[in-house]
Amino acid sequence: MDTESTIAVLGALAQATRLDTFRLLVRHEPDGLPAGEIARQLDVPQNTMSAHLGILSRAGLVKSERQSRSIIYRADLDTLRALTLFLVKDCCAGKPELCAPLVAELVPCC
Repeated sequence: MDTESTIAVLGALAQATRLDTFRLLVRHEPDGLPAGEIARQLDVPQNTMSAHLGILSRAGLVKSERQSRSIIYRADLDTLRALTLFLVKDCCAGKPELCAPLVAELVPCC
């Protein structure tokens, strides 16, 4: 991931509904959710949710797949992984002990 992609991803997540949407989709991996169900769970009008999903999709944070008459949305965990690596890769500046607390905190949740 490069700086421009990182800014696009962070920009897409820098809005409450989109952040909530992405977090909801991460919790529903690997099955994903239909757009209408995402809107219902987050209490957002469907047309508004469609716009938010479009922004998340253009940023590479969600993938969609048509199943019959529904569109199922899934979190793109590869983008999340790339974003996380981009943000922490140079955090230790050659001193791995500086990142050890972060890594230790991430391991149990994943």
